[in-house]
Amino acid sequence: MNESLISALFVFVLASFAGFEVINKVPPTLHTPLMSGSNAISGISVIGALIVAGSDVNPNISVILGLISVVCATINVVGGFLVTDRMLQMFKKKEA
Repeated sequence: MNESLISALFVFVLASFAGFEVINKVPPTLHTPLMSGSNAISGISVIGALIVAGSDVNPNISVILGLISVVCATINVVGGFLVTDRMLQMFKKKEA
C-alpha cells in the first residue's frame, strides 16, 4: 500500500471518530439548526466526492470511492432535509 492511501485512511478514521463524538454531545434542542448546517456541508461533500471520482491518480479506486462517497453524502443530504422538515412540522400550528 502506498503512503497516500494509508494517510487518507488515517484521516478518514480520525474524521469519523471526531464527527461521532461531536454529534453525540449535541442536545436535542439544537438538532434542527445543526441539521441545516450539516445539509450544507454534505452538499459540499457531494461536490468533493464528484471531484474524487473524476481523479486520474488511480482510476479504479477513485471511481469506486467517489461513487461510495456520492451515495453516502446524498443519503445524508436527503435524510437531513426529511428530518429537518419533520421537526419543523411539529412546531407549526394545526389548522382546525
